[in-house]
Amino acid sequence: MAKIKFGTDGWRAIIAEDFTVNNVARVSEATAKWILKNHKTKTVVIGHDCRFAGELFAETCAKVMIHYGIKVNIAKGFVSTPMISLGTLKLNADLGIIITASHNPPAYNGFKIKGSYGGPLMPEQIQEIEDIIEDTVSVDLKSKSIDDYVTENKAAYVDLETMYIEHVEKNFDLEAIRNSKMQFAYDAMYGAGQNVMRRLFPDITFLHCEHNPSFDGQAPEPIHKNLTEFSELIKVSGDIDCGLVTDGDADRIGLYNNEGDFVDSHHIILLLIHYLVKYKKAHGKICTAFSTTVKITDMCKHYGLDLEVVKIGFKYICGIMIKEDVLLGGEESGGIAIKGHIPERDGIWMGLVIWEFMAKTGKSLKELVQEVYDITGNFWFERSDLHLKEEVKNEIVANCKNNVYKQFGDYKVQRVEDLDGWKFFFSDSEWLMIRASGTEPVLRTYAESSNKEKAFAILNAAKKTLLG
Repeated sequence: MAKIKFGTDGWRAIIAEDFTVNNVARVSEATAKWILKNHKTKTVVIGHDCRFAGELFAETCAKVMIHYGIKVNIAKGFVSTPMISLGTLKLNADLGIIITASHNPPAYNGFKIKGSYGGPLMPEQIQEIEDIIEDTVSVDLKSKSIDDYVTENKAAYVDLETMYIEHVEKNFDLEAIRNSKMQFAYDAMYGAGQNVMRRLFPDITFLHCEHNPSFDGQAPEPIHKNLTEFSELIKVSGDIDCGLVTDGDADRIGLYNNEGDFVDSHHIILLLIHYLVKYKKAHGKICTAFSTTVKITDMCKHYGLDLEVVKIGFKYICGIMIKEDVLLGGEESGGIAIKGHIPERDGIWMGLVIWEFMAKTGKSLKELVQEVYDITGNFWFERSDLHLKEEVKNEIVANCKNNVYKQFGDYKVQRVEDLDGWKFFFSDSEWLMIRASGTEPVLRTYAESSNKEKAFAILNAAKKTLLG
């Protein structure tokens, strides 16, 4: 049997190729055995997002858990990853499991595990589960249905969607948003956030809020190149003040201003810190991934906040959030968490904080971004993925390790940071980052400068230097 390995955030594979009922049962059995060894209450929360065969795979996992005497709380219908995480915390479960491949292409599905605290299970615990995945599984998956197990009180259906909505209603001034006379739009990318947003804001503009497991053939990742239809909708309408986007399992955020311009996660992180500290009078540590903007350092200095930079992967941020007083944890890919919710990325939650910020101040998103720039100065961030042969990728990585690169075109390297990849600084606020994908022949390059043209110039200089 194929070796199953968890990546940065769960195990993912192509449906019917490696992501099969049998392999899901293998992972579920290892997870069940880990629960029996490490927990006393023996309960789990299980759900699935909008992808193909989600219900089948979730029920497969549930039946394995029940076989091992673990009480199952299972969501009926699709749910988001944050709903599973919140449900795990509120129902005092040992683990949460969601069948999702997040923002990956539609051919994929996946298996994410959440800790009892409502966030990603820690890497060392994931490794313990991975180490005990066996080649075969002997659990009977066909003799009974989930309804049979509900009748026997071995499983229970839970309404995680309503639980999530009630949690939102307690934590936001929704009336301020609804009565603000501002017009909002939401693009679910055919993902798991669609039902919640329809229930919370039935009168806003919706796009791609239908159940379409193929995501119309596109990876549901909230980056601008995937969202041109949403951008055009905002431009053409002329009266939408802000557009919110979430990915396939609704844990990542994308944002658009009233001119249809994409607002990236770096700006969103800075907006959130600014709102929470200046307007909401909140405090706490800031924790960000290595690939985020250096302007966060300036913002933290301005407000007297401690900052810790960690490796890429939200699990590292979560590990600090569950131990320390963290106000915000965020990463470049659109995953952000804040104090008062769960130590988990949540695209809808972050979007509602921004909408509340706009509604309470009566200011446009552009005006609020300008407030951030008044503190940090203007900046622009760009990322380019270079699809290379594995040997070329490995050669560039070796050169980075050996400190070969002293200059990229006209850009002279002043210093290098290598926490997770390599950040080549040309000044305090201008840099290039190189990081290799661990799962595919891709080299990720990132650049930050004072404007769009300069950021692209850095990426182009890097490409010429790296590839000749």
